[in-house]
Amino acid sequence: MKDEKEKMELERMTPETNPFRMMHRFTRDMERLFEGLPGFGFPTFFRSDFRPFLMEFDKKEWLPQLEVLHNDGQFIVRADLPGLTRNDVIIEMTSETLVIRGERKAETEEKREGFFRTERMYGSFYRQVPLPEGVKTENAVATFTNGVLEITIPAATKVEPEIRKLEIKEPIPAQRAKATGA
Repeated sequence: MKDEKEKMELERMTPETNPFRMMHRFTRDMERLFEGLPGFGFPTFFRSDFRPFLMEFDKKEWLPQLEVLHNDGQFIVRADLPGLTRNDVIIEMTSETLVIRGERKAETEEKREGFFRTERMYGSFYRQVPLPEGVKTENAVATFTNGVLEITIPAATKVEPEIRKLEIKEPIPAQRAKATGA
């Protein structure tokens, strides 16, 4: 009975006295107010030039693209690091792993007629690459050109296993007797 009474009271409320109706109307009015401005409203907000605003809400980390290859006795790792400099990157190596890590800091500014936008992006990255057995990490060389980091490590030369022939001998008479059960 009490629920019905409250329901009837809510229905009798005018838009000015019903807080839910008032909030709905306020939201609609605000959407109409910003409808024509760039960056507001559903259609313009998801345009490609406003996509960077959404990037900060993505939960994904930035992982630079890697290319790993073994070529002519060299183990080569290339990392695409656009917008970074060699001072933004740290390379660490053990006999088993190569670690590339760093931080990107980017700031852009755009001015148009009646429009001004600044954007800052920060983020750390960490990539770990297992190294093949026998690489000579002490002779590794890293270069950084046009946003591409290349690390070259001399690989171990493939050692051919030594082949040894084993002569098959005749068993000794005592061994022969055990083998035949006599």
